Amino acid sequence: MTSNGALYSPSPVAWVGVAAALVTAGVHLVLGVQDLTGAFGISFLVATAGFLAGIVAVLIDYRRRLVYLLGMPFVGGQVVLWFALNQPIPPVTTVELIDKAAQLVLIAVLVVLLRRE
Repeated sequence: MTSNGALYSPSPVAWVGVAAALVTAGVHLVLGVQDLTGAFGISFLVATAGFLAGIVAVLIDYRRRLVYLLGMPFVGGQVVLWFALNQPIPPVTTVELIDKAAQLVLIAVLVVLLRRE
């Protein structure tokens, strides 16, 4: 419920964020499963869990503002790490392009949602 007692209904912008988070969660899940024994594989699975937890928290209206605030550095950090770990920038795969585009969309959505709160 919202502060005025009404049931929370995610806005169209929030649904765009959910879709972007699902895309990047899916990419991280696939990459994590491909390397279950390595540190990168485990970190990708942890990131997947973070994205899914954020989606659930927003959809059940659990501390949305905090989720937005934590989501921005969580996702932004992944973008920065990707660039830092991929120097010089190799040819970008389609999966990487989709993932980074989804992450940038998600950051933009989080900013918009936070400003609306």
